[in-house]
Amino acid sequence: MPHVIHVQWATWEPPYMLTLAFVFTALLYVRGWWALGSSSVNGIETWRAASFLVGLILVWVAVASPIASWDAELLTFHMVRHLLLMTIAAPLIWLGEPLKASLRGLPQHLVSAFIRPVFRSLPMPHVGAALARPSVSWCAATATLVGWHIPQAFTLAMQSEMWHAVEYASFLATGLLFWWPVVRPWPGRSTSAGWSTVVYLFLATLPCDVLSAFLVFSDRVAYPAYLSMPRQSGLGVLEDQQCAGALMWTVVTIVYFVAAGILTAQLLSPQGITGVGLAQQPGSRHDAVEVA
Repeated sequence: MPHVIHVQWATWEPPYMLTLAFVFTALLYVRGWWALGSSSVNGIETWRAASFLVGLILVWVAVASPIASWDAELLTFHMVRHLLLMTIAAPLIWLGEPLKASLRGLPQHLVSAFIRPVFRSLPMPHVGAALARPSVSWCAATATLVGWHIPQAFTLAMQSEMWHAVEYASFLATGLLFWWPVVRPWPGRSTSAGWSTVVYLFLATLPCDVLSAFLVFSDRVAYPAYLSMPRQSGLGVLEDQQCAGALMWTVVTIVYFVAAGILTAQLLSPQGITGVGLAQQPGSRHDAVEVA
């Protein structure tokens, strides 16, 4: 595996436009975070800003770094990208309160003239409320996970750059959707998530466990596309598949267990009855924020 990493790194060319888009997003966030911290009681803590930036970097690693091309040879690298987008980067991004900071970072005449009217239009609250339902988030994330790991869909994504991009865009989009009811960032509601969110996380591990177990214990290659790929890593196709399954099993279990543990601690605390979410900030978490 070190050999394939060396070869791919030597031939890698950075996607400049995509990288610039990530840099612009980071600068916009930092500008808004700085403005909120210096002019509002609803400022965002430094650790949250760091969380957002780390999450953004991990998204870049998954879609624009050499790892993005390594998955053409190894299923393990495909799984690394999938886990970075859906399981690790998504909650880190929401913990940074990106909507609050980004709205403050944008030119305020643009916010007043275009963005605020759109988000206050009649359909938006209903659409947002529907997408924020845990049942919708869970089903969307599960369908994306299972759907793209069906051999036919997986092969389609491997053979088409467009569908490959669609695949990973859906991983990030449904990852963000999945973690919204758990983190509950601004402008999330202050109503308590309760124990249902812990159950939500537990149920989310089940499809991951089934897929991981299939990859680890299967005695046949699940994705024949890898049989025809040139392999420089020395890792067999079946061994690679087992490694990918074990990685998914481990990472998902750890991340979901940590999130469920934090929520459980919040629920058992004396303040637990007032509202629960990984992004809770006592006293000002869900205060109204007017982006002027």
